[in-house]
Amino acid sequence: MSQGQPRRTQYDQEPIKYGDVFNVGGDVASQPIAPVDAANMQSAESQVLGEPQRGGPASVMQSAANVNVRTGAVERDDVSDVVREQGINVAEIDIGGTRVITEKVGGEVVGQYVQPRVPATYPMPGMDITMGEALEATAYSAAGDKPIDQSDAAAIKAAEVRALRSTQTPAGGIGAEAQSAADRNTRVMLDEDKTTLSDVLADATAKLPRDKTVTRDDAEGVIGEEIRNKPNMRTTPGGVAASVAAAARLNQNP
Repeated sequence: MSQGQPRRTQYDQEPIKYGDVFNVGGDVASQPIAPVDAANMQSAESQVLGEPQRGGPASVMQSAANVNVRTGAVERDDVSDVVREQGINVAEIDIGGTRVITEKVGGEVVGQYVQPRVPATYPMPGMDITMGEALEATAYSAAGDKPIDQSDAAAIKAAEVRALRSTQTPAGGIGAEAQSAADRNTRVMLDEDKTTLSDVLADATAKLPRDKTVTRDDAEGVIGEEIRNKPNMRTTPGGVAASVAAAARLNQNP
């Protein structure tokens, strides 16, 4: 650490390291997450995205850094060696009108996800793609045969509550079905026996008792839930977040 050896509590509690919360290796994995690291990532996200990504790497880093400060593992003005020497980077590329964001700490990817490149305005009437339709598009995409995991279930539940304009997923709804499938899949050995995205989402529109047009805010919320529940903090290509982001973009640019 830049401020010398970090202090420890009387319980000698180990700090939260990058390898504990991100799918990284090398020197980065063994480095404690420090407050200045988190602040730098928040600044980098704000410069590229306009604001820190909800549930994104900066948010995760800030939470970990707060814990490390409370336990005395690091001090408030500490910065990790890897960030001090190699820095933090948030970059974007445009693929077919969709922003692909990649976030790195010391050259190691800690997050990669998509965002719709649309302004925060409501789409034109008559040109709307609904949340149910976006979920169904996932079923017929390249990701349709992917076994549902916890990140998929989280994204589907986020999409459902937005479609229903609710604060929680209803019992027996598509989100509950996805969560049940994700839990069950962890106990199934063979991928061919697992429940896939297409199994749950192929008739998503019919399963939603209420639906709504997908907006940029919807897309950002679903993206945040998907990456928050993935160890590598990356959205699935063609998955739920990607489909909802594409719908938001198309709604604004029919």
